[in-house]
Amino acid sequence: MYVIIIGAGRTGSTVINLATQDDHEVVVIERDTELAEEVSATYDCMVINADAASKEILLEAGIEEADALISTTENDSVNLMVTMFGKQYGVESLVSSINDPAHMELFEDLGVNIVESPHRLNGQYLYRAVQHPGIQDFLPIAGQAEIFEMAVSAGAPIDGLDLIEADNNDLLPEETIIVAIVRDGELLIPQGESEIRAGDTVTVFAKNGATSRITDVFRGS
Repeated sequence: MYVIIIGAGRTGSTVINLATQDDHEVVVIERDTELAEEVSATYDCMVINADAASKEILLEAGIEEADALISTTENDSVNLMVTMFGKQYGVESLVSSINDPAHMELFEDLGVNIVESPHRLNGQYLYRAVQHPGIQDFLPIAGQAEIFEMAVSAGAPIDGLDLIEADNNDLLPEETIIVAIVRDGELLIPQGESEIRAGDTVTVFAKNGATSRITDVFRGS
Protein backbone atom coordinates (compact mmCIF):
# COMPACT_ATOMS: atom_id res chain seq x y z
CA MET A 1 0.00 0.00 0.00
CA TYR A 2 1.24 3.48 -0.90
CA VAL A 3 0.58 5.82 2.04
CA ILE A 4 1.11 9.58 2.31
CA ILE A 5 1.29 10.83 5.91
CA ILE A 6 0.97 14.53 6.66
CA GLY A 7 2.67 15.62 9.87
CA ALA A 8 5.28 13.88 11.98
CA GLY A 9 4.27 15.00 15.45
CA ARG A 10 3.19 12.67 18.24
CA THR A 11 0.25 11.21 16.31
CA GLY A 12 1.97 11.26 12.93
CA SER A 13 5.10 9.54 14.20
CA THR A 14 2.99 6.66 15.53
CA VAL A 15 1.34 6.26 12.12
CA ILE A 16 4.74 6.39 10.40
CA ASN A 17 6.12 3.73 12.73
CA LEU A 18 3.18 1.38 12.16
CA ALA A 19 3.09 1.86 8.39
CA THR A 20 6.82 1.33 7.89
CA GLN A 21 6.80 -1.72 10.18
CA ASP A 22 4.20 -3.23 7.84
CA ASP A 23 6.50 -2.54 4.87
CA HIS A 24 4.14 -0.13 3.14
CA GLU A 25 5.57 2.45 0.79
CA VAL A 26 5.43 5.60 2.90
CA VAL A 27 5.91 9.27 2.04
CA VAL A 28 5.90 11.81 4.87
CA ILE A 29 5.34 15.55 4.47
CA GLU A 30 6.50 17.60 7.47
CA ARG A 31 7.05 21.38 7.46
CA ASP A 32 9.27 21.43 10.57
CA THR A 33 12.86 20.85 9.43
CA GLU A 34 14.02 19.25 12.67
CA LEU A 35 11.12 16.78 12.73
CA ALA A 36 11.57 16.00 9.04
CA GLU A 37 15.26 15.21 9.58
CA GLU A 38 14.44 13.03 12.59
CA VAL A 39 11.90 10.98 10.61
CA SER A 40 14.31 10.63 7.70
CA ALA A 41 17.01 9.31 10.01
CA THR A 42 14.70 6.94 11.91
CA TYR A 43 12.37 5.38 9.34
CA ASP A 44 12.67 3.79 5.93
CA CYS A 45 10.50 6.25 4.05
CA MET A 46 10.67 9.29 1.79
CA VAL A 47 10.41 12.60 3.67
CA ILE A 48 9.48 15.94 2.12
CA ASN A 49 10.26 19.00 4.25
CA ALA A 50 7.50 21.33 3.08
CA ASP A 51 3.99 22.65 3.70
CA ALA A 52 1.53 19.94 2.65
CA ALA A 53 -1.25 22.42 1.78
CA SER A 54 0.13 22.70 -1.73
CA LYS A 55 -0.91 20.80 -4.84
CA GLU A 56 2.68 20.84 -6.12
CA ILE A 57 4.03 19.25 -2.93
CA LEU A 58 1.30 16.60 -2.90
CA LEU A 59 2.02 15.80 -6.54
CA GLU A 60 5.71 15.49 -5.65
CA ALA A 61 4.67 13.06 -2.90
CA GLY A 62 2.83 10.96 -5.48
CA ILE A 63 -0.77 11.68 -4.55
CA GLU A 64 -1.92 10.45 -7.95
CA GLU A 65 -0.66 6.95 -7.10
CA ALA A 66 -1.47 6.93 -3.36
CA ASP A 67 -3.80 4.34 -1.85
CA ALA A 68 -4.23 6.25 1.40
CA LEU A 69 -3.68 9.73 2.75
CA ILE A 70 -3.53 10.39 6.50
CA SER A 71 -3.42 13.98 7.74
CA THR A 72 -2.42 14.45 11.37
CA THR A 73 -1.60 18.14 11.73
CA GLU A 74 -2.95 20.43 14.47
CA ASN A 75 -4.36 22.79 11.84
CA ASP A 76 -7.83 21.82 10.60
CA SER A 77 -7.47 24.12 7.58
CA VAL A 78 -4.39 22.20 6.45
CA ASN A 79 -6.05 18.85 7.12
CA LEU A 80 -9.12 19.90 5.15
CA MET A 81 -7.10 21.26 2.23
CA VAL A 82 -5.01 18.09 2.07
CA THR A 83 -8.04 15.78 2.09
CA MET A 84 -9.71 17.93 -0.59
CA PHE A 85 -6.71 17.36 -2.83
CA GLY A 86 -6.83 13.67 -1.94
CA LYS A 87 -10.48 13.53 -2.99
CA GLN A 88 -9.67 15.36 -6.21
CA TYR A 89 -6.99 12.85 -7.15
CA GLY A 90 -9.07 9.81 -6.25
CA VAL A 91 -7.21 8.58 -3.17
CA GLU A 92 -9.26 5.63 -1.91
CA SER A 93 -8.74 6.05 1.85
CA LEU A 94 -8.83 9.57 3.27
CA VAL A 95 -8.23 9.81 7.01
CA SER A 96 -7.79 12.95 9.07
CA SER A 97 -7.53 14.15 12.61
CA ILE A 98 -9.75 17.02 13.68
CA ASN A 99 -8.98 19.58 16.35
CA ASP A 100 -12.23 21.55 16.54
CA PRO A 101 -15.43 19.43 16.70
CA ALA A 102 -17.26 22.30 14.99
CA HIS A 103 -15.41 21.37 11.78
CA MET A 104 -16.61 17.76 11.84
CA GLU A 105 -19.36 18.32 9.27
CA LEU A 106 -16.93 19.84 6.76
CA PHE A 107 -14.83 16.69 6.77
CA GLU A 108 -17.86 14.39 6.70
CA ASP A 109 -19.32 16.24 3.70
CA LEU A 110 -16.03 15.74 1.91
CA GLY A 111 -16.33 11.99 2.40
CA VAL A 112 -13.35 11.50 4.69
CA ASN A 113 -13.47 7.89 5.89
CA ILE A 114 -12.69 8.51 9.56
CA VAL A 115 -12.50 11.75 11.49
CA GLU A 116 -11.65 11.55 15.19
CA SER A 117 -11.60 14.21 17.88
CA PRO A 118 -8.39 14.68 19.90
CA HIS A 119 -10.12 13.07 22.90
CA ARG A 120 -9.95 9.65 21.18
CA LEU A 121 -7.38 10.29 18.52
CA ASN A 122 -4.12 8.37 18.36
CA GLY A 123 -1.85 7.20 15.60
CA GLN A 124 -2.81 3.56 15.99
CA TYR A 125 -6.47 4.40 15.47
CA LEU A 126 -5.78 6.44 12.33
CA TYR A 127 -3.60 3.70 10.88
CA ARG A 128 -6.26 1.08 11.58
CA ALA A 129 -8.78 3.30 9.78
CA VAL A 130 -6.69 3.04 6.64
CA GLN A 131 -6.23 -0.73 6.96
CA HIS A 132 -9.94 -1.38 7.54
CA PRO A 133 -12.10 1.65 6.61
CA GLY A 134 -15.32 -0.01 7.81
CA ILE A 135 -14.21 -0.16 11.43
CA GLN A 136 -15.91 2.48 13.55
CA ASP A 137 -14.03 1.82 16.78
CA PHE A 138 -11.61 -0.74 18.15
CA LEU A 139 -9.96 -1.74 21.39
CA PRO A 140 -6.74 -3.76 21.58
CA ILE A 141 -6.91 -6.31 24.41
CA ALA A 142 -3.82 -8.52 24.65
CA GLY A 143 -1.49 -9.88 22.03
CA GLN A 144 -3.31 -9.61 18.71
CA ALA A 145 -6.80 -9.82 20.22
CA GLU A 146 -9.17 -6.92 19.56
CA ILE A 147 -12.76 -5.89 20.03
CA PHE A 148 -14.07 -3.71 17.22
CA GLU A 149 -17.29 -2.23 15.85
CA MET A 150 -18.39 -2.33 12.22
CA ALA A 151 -21.47 -1.29 10.31
CA VAL A 152 -22.90 -4.06 8.14
CA SER A 153 -23.15 -3.02 4.48
CA ALA A 154 -25.88 -4.07 2.08
CA GLY A 155 -24.73 -7.04 0.05
CA ALA A 156 -22.12 -8.10 2.60
CA PRO A 157 -21.57 -11.88 2.77
CA ILE A 158 -23.24 -12.01 6.22
CA ASP A 159 -26.16 -9.71 5.34
CA GLY A 160 -29.42 -11.61 5.87
CA LEU A 161 -27.83 -14.64 7.55
CA ASP A 162 -28.30 -15.74 11.14
CA LEU A 163 -25.29 -16.74 13.22
CA ILE A 164 -25.87 -20.45 12.68
CA GLU A 165 -25.94 -19.98 8.90
CA ALA A 166 -22.83 -17.79 9.07
CA ASP A 167 -21.05 -20.54 11.01
CA ASN A 168 -22.22 -23.24 8.57
CA ASN A 169 -20.84 -21.14 5.70
CA ASP A 170 -17.51 -20.75 7.54
CA LEU A 171 -17.69 -16.98 7.22
CA LEU A 172 -15.80 -16.18 10.41
CA PRO A 173 -12.59 -17.78 11.69
CA GLU A 174 -12.56 -19.73 14.93
CA GLU A 175 -12.32 -17.65 18.11
CA THR A 176 -14.19 -14.79 16.44
CA ILE A 177 -17.41 -13.90 18.26
CA ILE A 178 -20.15 -11.38 17.53
CA VAL A 179 -20.86 -10.10 21.02
CA ALA A 180 -23.47 -7.39 20.34
CA ILE A 181 -25.75 -6.02 17.63
CA VAL A 182 -27.16 -2.50 17.59
CA ARG A 183 -30.21 -2.11 15.33
CA ASP A 184 -32.19 1.11 15.10
CA GLY A 185 -30.67 2.26 18.38
CA GLU A 186 -31.60 -0.94 20.22
CA LEU A 187 -28.97 -3.25 21.73
CA LEU A 188 -29.46 -6.93 20.89
CA ILE A 189 -27.56 -9.79 22.52
CA PRO A 190 -26.82 -12.28 19.72
CA GLN A 191 -28.13 -15.85 19.85
CA GLY A 192 -27.65 -18.63 17.32
CA GLU A 193 -30.73 -17.64 15.33
CA SER A 194 -30.05 -13.90 15.49
CA GLU A 195 -30.03 -12.47 11.97
CA ILE A 196 -27.42 -9.94 10.83
CA ARG A 197 -28.89 -7.21 8.64
CA ALA A 198 -27.54 -4.33 6.58
CA GLY A 199 -27.42 -1.21 8.73
CA ASP A 200 -26.65 -3.13 11.93
CA THR A 201 -23.61 -2.15 13.95
CA VAL A 202 -21.91 -5.26 15.24
CA THR A 203 -19.35 -5.56 18.03
CA VAL A 204 -16.88 -8.34 17.30
CA PHE A 205 -14.22 -10.06 19.38
CA ALA A 206 -11.36 -11.46 17.27
CA LYS A 207 -8.54 -13.32 18.97
CA ASN A 208 -6.22 -12.71 16.03
CA GLY A 209 -7.30 -9.14 15.40
CA ALA A 210 -9.44 -7.44 12.80
CA THR A 211 -8.02 -9.12 9.72
CA SER A 212 -9.39 -8.49 6.23
CA ARG A 213 -10.92 -11.97 6.22
CA ILE A 214 -13.14 -10.88 9.10
CA THR A 215 -13.92 -7.29 8.12
CA ASP A 216 -14.76 -8.26 4.52
CA VAL A 217 -17.59 -10.44 5.86
CA PHE A 218 -19.41 -7.28 6.99
CA ARG A 219 -18.64 -5.11 3.96
CA GLY A 220 -20.40 -5.11 0.61
CA SER A 221 -18.50 -5.38 -2.64
